[in-house]
Amino acid sequence: MPPCSSVHVAAGRRGTDEIAGPEPSQEQQGRGGLLLTVGTAKALFRFRSDDRRRWTALGPVLAGSAIYTNAYNRDSETLLAAVNNEFYGHSLRRSRDLGETWDTGGAGLEYGPDDPEKVTRVWSIRPVSASLIYAGLEASGLFRSNDGGDTWSEVASLRRHPTHATWGAGAGGACLHTIVPDPFNPSRLFTACSTGGCYRSDDGGETWRPANRNIQEDYMPEGEQFRESGQCVHRIALTPAREARAWLQHHGGVYRSDDGGDTWNRVGKSLPDDFGFGIVAHPRDADQAFVIPLVSSGPMPRWAPDNNLRVHRTRDAGATWEALGPGLPDGAFSGVLRDAFTSDDEEVLGLYFGTTTGDLYASADGGEHWTEVARHLPRILSVAAAPI
Repeated sequence: MPPCSSVHVAAGRRGTDEIAGPEPSQEQQGRGGLLLTVGTAKALFRFRSDDRRRWTALGPVLAGSAIYTNAYNRDSETLLAAVNNEFYGHSLRRSRDLGETWDTGGAGLEYGPDDPEKVTRVWSIRPVSASLIYAGLEASGLFRSNDGGDTWSEVASLRRHPTHATWGAGAGGACLHTIVPDPFNPSRLFTACSTGGCYRSDDGGETWRPANRNIQEDYMPEGEQFRESGQCVHRIALTPAREARAWLQHHGGVYRSDDGGDTWNRVGKSLPDDFGFGIVAHPRDADQAFVIPLVSSGPMPRWAPDNNLRVHRTRDAGATWEALGPGLPDGAFSGVLRDAFTSDDEEVLGLYFGTTTGDLYASADGGEHWTEVARHLPRILSVAAAPI
């Protein structure tokens, strides 16, 4: 695969296809190769590493389309990408050769012809097995495929919930942006949409209930700050390290649940700002989570506080937070969107995020040190990490 020599002027070396970070320990190197797939406003970019330190840029694919989300289905060894094009519409495309070739997408990602809502964009993808895949769409619909993405049908029970009339559109649109299966209960599924809130199903999508109790909308008038639905949830993350532990990034703060979303506790008030979009739960330490704070007050510029781009980590379930910054820039007017912050599942955790100004960062040691993998990409919308 030919390298894309135009997308990497990064830390360590310039004008070459290989970008090097700090020398990793044997443990930090992980089990094998890793593929970063980076969805942008204009294409999907790919970066490959054998040690999570040296990165090779591969040619961009799906050029001309906005890739709102992407994922790798390990069970079927298939790369999935949400392709949204102003002229050609939306589709969920698949590649079985790490992005070199793509199909045209499966059929059925549409509402019925008489439905008052129309599908305009694909916002989220969540593979569960080789055959079972979920997709979240705009306007706020959940779709399911039982054949690996060949055909799709709506999980219509979600939009039929009695609270659906309270759902609105956030600044990005009326999007179902988060789908999280419970690692302890195959029948339990969480979704989040803007601005509907968090919903949970305990029976595989047959029925749903709002899961927004104790989440405060402090920007709303008195008496309307703890609504059952209509909430502006930005992201949900569950950890396989402890049953019922969940994390949530809301427009109005960072929250933790210890009862599977029945109730939430605000845990981000000590952050420089607890507004943000992405949140990552550590896969083996239930008390660890990561957020990237953004400024929400005043004109709400959605960039880093004091213009210093930092990842913040808690190791005590949100009681305290520490800024992780070596290798990250000061003087950065950058934001990070909800699907542009992710992790791998190596023994020493790798973290990855992309910014609204087109910069891609990676850490092979749980956020202690960061490497700039790429700069000057288009606006980054989604980042996914997959072992290869």
